[in-house]
Amino acid sequence: MDSRASSGGEQTYTQILKSTTLIGGSSLINVAFAITRNKTIALLLGPAGVGLMGLYSSIADVAYAVAGFGIQASGVRQIAAAVGTGDTERIARTANVLRRTSVILGVVGALFLAALAFPVADFTFGENGHAAGVALLSAAILFRLLADGQIALIQGMRDIASLVRINVVGAFFGTVITIPLIYLFGTSGIVASLVAVAAVTLATCWWYGRRIRVSTPPMSTQQVRQETASLLKLGLVFMASGFLTLGAAYAIRIIVFRAEGITAAGFYQAAWTVGGFYASFILQSMGTDFYPRLTAVAGNNAECNRLVNEQAQISILIAGPGLIATLTAAPLVMRLFYSPEFYAAVDLLRWICLGMMLRVIAWPMGFVVLAKGAKSAFFWTEVAATLVHVGLAWLFVGKFGSLGAGAAFFGLYVWHSIWIYAIARRLSDFRWSTANRKLGLIFLPTSGAVFAALLVLPFWQATALGLLAAMLSGVYSLRMLMTLVPLTATLRTWRSKSA
Repeated sequence: MDSRASSGGEQTYTQILKSTTLIGGSSLINVAFAITRNKTIALLLGPAGVGLMGLYSSIADVAYAVAGFGIQASGVRQIAAAVGTGDTERIARTANVLRRTSVILGVVGALFLAALAFPVADFTFGENGHAAGVALLSAAILFRLLADGQIALIQGMRDIASLVRINVVGAFFGTVITIPLIYLFGTSGIVASLVAVAAVTLATCWWYGRRIRVSTPPMSTQQVRQETASLLKLGLVFMASGFLTLGAAYAIRIIVFRAEGITAAGFYQAAWTVGGFYASFILQSMGTDFYPRLTAVAGNNAECNRLVNEQAQISILIAGPGLIATLTAAPLVMRLFYSPEFYAAVDLLRWICLGMMLRVIAWPMGFVVLAKGAKSAFFWTEVAATLVHVGLAWLFVGKFGSLGAGAAFFGLYVWHSIWIYAIARRLSDFRWSTANRKLGLIFLPTSGAVFAALLVLPFWQATALGLLAAMLSGVYSLRMLMTLVPLTATLRTWRSKSA
């Protein structure tokens, strides 16, 4: 594919860049709040407290994934598919069933986690002294699932501006609530802060979601059953995926915790959080805007593959220089986000940055599987990824300590990038464009060379080399982005959207 796109391609690049900029801009604001929040928590609680927060968060994530039944992801797909047909009645039916189902799942999920608080605490911490905290987390599950119905509707309708506002407002209130709770109650305030943040997210989603006017059409019992069955049938696959992904993260934290203690778990949590900051706004924009767009054209392989290549190209150009810079300046980044106590997490962060580079490349292909509704391929890919990730972590942590958890993440995406390409090729005859192959040959060896230099060269020489690589790759990316999306076209699109 020629990097100098046609008029239609130019509009697509502009749309990708616009949605990425919107989501990315909100993510940068969120990062500012996250720096304040994480640094305060790190200073107040230290690595052990950060590790404890990571374990509680993992429990909440796994419970949310199981109780949610994949309702947000399946709801987005169903709403996006309905929007693609222009059938307003179908949109209304899906939206109403989605909201009601979210309420039911939230209540049931909260009750189950509360009932299982003692065994969950015992499995996670090796004793049930944290059972009260686990039981309190059930409120967070309820609030998160209630919010899902609103978020799925907003995302399926591709109301990107509202999603941006939700992210920013949620991050602001999450910060101003979390810090006082941790300051006043120490580690005892961790669970309360997680519940409070979930409650704020729900309130924010409701506030912006109310702007989307959806009628309440009369529905027979049979129609309700059919719509619910469609959501849950697809949602079952998403639930399994979420459980496997978040379950793997939970398992790896437990592996690190049991191998080297709660402080090592805190180092892993810190490295994972920082490593995902820069890449997260790219990945989030894919799920927010790219996924609905891809779903709408899933039946057209040529169009589907064009969108994947264009999304990947923009994502690599934006993410590549930042990840190289993070890889190079890892000690400074850890000090900025946390404190000097977390310098032991620097090498972990570097391994995670390598994995994130591959993740940014692989993720657009993964959405082909989702958009095509290939439930079996999606499920078994997630099963295999979980086995590879947890298996590598168990092996590497046993040999190299907590550093092995970072190496396991990189190993996962070496495997996953190859595997998901084969799946996408089978489903849509996908092939990388010439432009993307060129980008891969630029950014992957550069990242590897910087990583190797940091291992074998003196600190200042390696740092100078890494900063030079980040600067040159940044200049190259900027030039390519200006070629793909001329400034005049970008301004024209932004004006038309705001008109």
